[in-house]
Amino acid sequence: MDRDGIEEMFQALGPVTIKRMFGGKGIYHEGRILALEVQGEILLKADEESAADFSAAGSRQWYYDGKSGKPVKMPYWSIPDEALDDPDVMAIWVRRAYEAALRAR
Repeated sequence: MDRDGIEEMFQALGPVTIKRMFGGKGIYHEGRILALEVQGEILLKADEESAADFSAAGSRQWYYDGKSGKPVKMPYWSIPDEALDDPDVMAIWVRRAYEAALRAR
């Protein structure tokens, strides 16, 4: 996804900063990372408080294969399908991601 597309997706929060990392991109708002772009997919930050909401909405938790071959789960989830075509619903999810980023500190 290009910079304009990412900025549009997160417009409900205001300006975002996009930095290259891990072969993808980190997406920040007010200095806190709230999302990643990995292999063209945007993944939103979640935590113990919000992960159940992502799961209930049909999102998938991102993981990678660790050194032992076992999956290592990361605190990032796919965007719920319902948010992809509705900016108002997307705003709810990006705010949840930012709230998780605030709690992480």
